Amino acid sequence: MERTLKKYGWLFVLPTLAAFTIGFIIPFVEGLYLSFCQFTTVGNATFIGFENYVSALTDSSFIQSAGFTILVAIVNVLAINILAFALAMALTQKLKGTNLFRTVFFMPNLIGGIVLGYIWQILLNCVLSIVGEPLLRLNATAGYWGIIILMCWQQIGYMMIIYIAGLQNVPDDLIEAAKIDGATDWQILWKIKVPMMMPSITICVFLTLTNSFKLFDQNLALTAGDPNHMTDMLALNIYQTFYARAGKMWKGIGQAKAVLFSIVVVLVSFWQLRATRSKEVQQ
Repeated sequence: MERTLKKYGWLFVLPTLAAFTIGFIIPFVEGLYLSFCQFTTVGNATFIGFENYVSALTDSSFIQSAGFTILVAIVNVLAINILAFALAMALTQKLKGTNLFRTVFFMPNLIGGIVLGYIWQILLNCVLSIVGEPLLRLNATAGYWGIIILMCWQQIGYMMIIYIAGLQNVPDDLIEAAKIDGATDWQILWKIKVPMMMPSITICVFLTLTNSFKLFDQNLALTAGDPNHMTDMLALNIYQTFYARAGKMWKGIGQAKAVLFSIVVVLVSFWQLRATRSKEVQQ
C-alpha cells in the first residue's frame, strides 16, 4: 500500500498543481513581463524596459498612497490584535453567555467588504453631520479613522477566535505551578500565556498585516480615495492607475505598481514571520 501511494501519489497533487499554475504562476509571470511594456491589451505589448518603474516611483500619488497604507497598517495591526487578545482573555473566563458573545463578535467577518464599506459610510457620515464636521468626501482625517474602525469591527472577531484557541492550548499545569509559586495574574500573562501563544500571535499579526496592505474593497466603498485621493491605499491607487486613466502608457505603469506592491507585501510578510517565529517556544 505504501509503495503504491509513493508511486501514484503525484496524481493526487496534479489537479491542485495545475490549478495553481494556471491561476497564479502563469498570470504572475505574464504580469511581470507586461510591467516592462506599454500596452492596451496583452496582444499588443511593446517592451520599453524600466520606464514604467521609473514613472511609478516618481508618481507622487503612489508615494502618498504608500505612506497612507503604512499608517493604516500600523494602527490596524496594533488595534486589532490588542482588542482581539483582550476579548479572547475575557471570553475564556467562566462567564455566562460566552458562546453567544463569540458568535456576535465573529459575525462581522462574514459580511463582504463592499457591503461593510457602504454601511460604515452611512454611519460615519451621519455622525459627522451631527457633530458638524465635513463628511467623508471632504474629510481625510475622518476617512483614515473610518477605515481603521471598519477594519477593527470586521477582523477583531476572527482574530479573537484564533487567540481563544491559543489560550485554550496553554497547559493548565503550568498556570497552577506558577500560582503555587506566588506568581500574580499579570506575571502569568506575560511570562507564561503570551510566550506559549506566540504561534497564534504570529498568525494573527500576519493576517492583519497582509489584509491591511491589500485592503481594496472597503477603501473603495468607504471613501473611494476622497478627498482628492488623500485616502487612497496602494491597491486602490493601482486600480485607478490601470483603469481610470486614459492612454496605453498607464496600463504598464499600473502593472509596474502592482509588481512593486507584491514585492513590498512579500518582504514585509517574511520579515514579520521571521520576527515573531523567533520568539515562539517549544511546548
